[in-house]
Amino acid sequence: MKKFFQEFKEFATRGNVVDLAVGVIIGAAFQKIVTSAVNDLVMPLIGLITGNSNFNDAFWILRLPEGVEASQVTSLATATELGVTTFNYGAFISAVIDFIIMAFVIFLMIKALNKASSLSHRKKEEAPAAPTTKICPYCLSEIPVAATKCAHCTADLPAERG
Repeated sequence: MKKFFQEFKEFATRGNVVDLAVGVIIGAAFQKIVTSAVNDLVMPLIGLITGNSNFNDAFWILRLPEGVEASQVTSLATATELGVTTFNYGAFISAVIDFIIMAFVIFLMIKALNKASSLSHRKKEEAPAAPTTKICPYCLSEIPVAATKCAHCTADLPAERG
């Protein structure tokens, strides 16, 4: 049992797990902001355009229970209290807009991370490799940089100054 807890401790304190936990917490907080923006800013504008005071509560009556008339159903809350079967398209559209905004923000974040990652890789790749060969000044053959005598013409090469 002690080994199990030791393995769990190593897993939980590993950097990736901590990063993931921080990401989930920030994502949940950001989701609340996006949901508030959709429900409190976007949906009232859509409601204003469509003539519905609260578009989140927009619905169609599918079935009325016995003894209930359509004129009694003035809001989604009333419909729920009376047991009316409703098609809540306003809440669904709100959830779709919420999802689209979150997906777009995540797309932008991933795109920025990929760009930053490619820039760091590009900097590493741009460093030119040190040359491994040089040209013999006498016969113009290619020889290793460290050579002191040309393998082709057997000439003694001048010492490199550096």
